[in-house]
Amino acid sequence: MSGCKKSYSVYMHTHTAGSVPSVWDERKMPCVFDTRIEAEREIADNIITRLQEFIDGERDFEGAMTVDEYIVAVTIQPDGSIVDEDGRRYA
Repeated sequence: MSGCKKSYSVYMHTHTAGSVPSVWDERKMPCVFDTRIEAEREIADNIITRLQEFIDGERDFEGAMTVDEYIVAVTIQPDGSIVDEDGRRYA
């Protein structure tokens, strides 16, 4: 595993595709975070955004309060691709 880097991504479970990344970058790749706390802060920021949308009347209360996201350990390969715990590769 030389040259690989352990990181974290934010995932969510969908009924159609199962567990999938929920935060993507401009290259259409899952966002990766160097530490678990950085990934947790991303989820917290998403929660704050949803709560503000509720306060602004743009979202219902239940939608604002539901947290479907969770942290998954991923490995960044030397070629830049990302492999999650289930072996799914994003390139």
